[in-house]
Amino acid sequence: MRKKTFAAAALLAAATLTLSACGSGNDDDNAPIAVVSGGTESNRPATVLDQPFDKPAVVLTDTHGEKYDLRKETKGHPTLVYFGYTHCPDICPATMSNIAVAKKSLPKAEQDALKVVFVTTDPDRDTPAELGKWLKGIDPAFIGLTGDFAKVQAAARSLGIAVEPTKKDKNGKLVSMHGTQVVAFSPKTDAGYVLYGENASADDYTRDLPKLVKGTNP
Repeated sequence: MRKKTFAAAALLAAATLTLSACGSGNDDDNAPIAVVSGGTESNRPATVLDQPFDKPAVVLTDTHGEKYDLRKETKGHPTLVYFGYTHCPDICPATMSNIAVAKKSLPKAEQDALKVVFVTTDPDRDTPAELGKWLKGIDPAFIGLTGDFAKVQAAARSLGIAVEPTKKDKNGKLVSMHGTQVVAFSPKTDAGYVLYGENASADDYTRDLPKLVKGTNP
């Protein structure tokens, strides 16, 4: 796997350059729906940070309608965090499915220890029930979180991920503009030290998860 070390601060500053329009309603069915602008590094599956991100201090609502303190509930666990939405037709389901496939390759104890958190960028439509239904079709153990958009946006921004309010495109279709990075947090330090781009495949995650769950660099 190709990877390079970067400072978290530099990636945070570049957050506005990594927005994707999932399901932009492009008139050309053969054209890519999402376009990511992030320079040559956007082609690298994994980026190892020399200055890791702190895990967001945010309390949202899970798929059972209960409050979920992200830091508290995932403390000491290998954790993957992704911001997206259930109405996305491409990148979001593909990313979560790739992680789900890779997770199955882990021993049962490591599967149980791994926390995969999907935070919606479209909370008006992604209710706890909708999130739960959507994630059940991918992996019932995945954690879905929703809540006040401002809180979601602030949590994403703290990880260098840009998120904009859901709005209608030129065809009147509601779309969510959001960064497509997956942030991996160490079970040893609870810091986010590996960043995956949208081109990370199931094979990439399968290769890296055994190290990530142990808190080592891929």
